[in-house]
Amino acid sequence: MTALQWIHLADVQGRLNAELLASFLQAHEIEVELIQEAVGHLIYPVEVDSLGRVQIFVPKEQAHEARQLLSELEIDMTLFDAEGSANSLD
Repeated sequence: MTALQWIHLADVQGRLNAELLASFLQAHEIEVELIQEAVGHLIYPVEVDSLGRVQIFVPKEQAHEARQLLSELEIDMTLFDAEGSANSLD
């Protein structure tokens, strides 16, 4: 059995933004995993600093297609940090 390898696609600020991107990718048959600090969404929905940051991961074999789809969204590139990860989609 081959282990599924996941690649970090982006960081977004806020669970809602992450869920929107995940839904978009899933609509294009790309698997998505969202990871967020537990305190940031379980106890009180906090979207400040790193507590609101949500990491988006996709399978390694789908990473190229996922990046291509995100670029087609024409997201304002000023929302991305110097490392190429999204800061916020608000």
